[in-house]
Amino acid sequence: MAQAIGVSRGGRNTKIHALSDGAGRPIAFLLTGGNAADAPQAAVLLEDLQAGAMVMADKAYDANAIRRFIESRGAVPNIPFKANRRWKGCFSPFLYRARNAVERMFCRLKDFRRIATRYDKRADNFLAAIHIAALIAYWL
Repeated sequence: MAQAIGVSRGGRNTKIHALSDGAGRPIAFLLTGGNAADAPQAAVLLEDLQAGAMVMADKAYDANAIRRFIESRGAVPNIPFKANRRWKGCFSPFLYRARNAVERMFCRLKDFRRIATRYDKRADNFLAAIHIAALIAYWL
């Protein structure tokens, strides 16, 4: 089993990918190594996407395949475009302001020192700790 530890310039680290609702409460988590790209993880997180939802993500998720996947589920992507993109469709900076709820969710989870420093060696134990921290911070 892969332990979701990747080596990047900052050393060994883990990325936490999250799906949250409109209020910034976490719904699903996914772990990858710190050197893994963000875009391939989008399809796994967005499997249970509801029709009519608006998906806000950062520039790392700006890919035609992700946009098509979101639109095929009946949802609307609101993802800023990378600087090197030739075709730029519609994007609402006004609606994108609400995405800071996701960043606040990550900050709130990382208030738990166990999450911020990843004390667990195994990825499944670390993911369980993330779920417990999310449960305490948002759902209790």
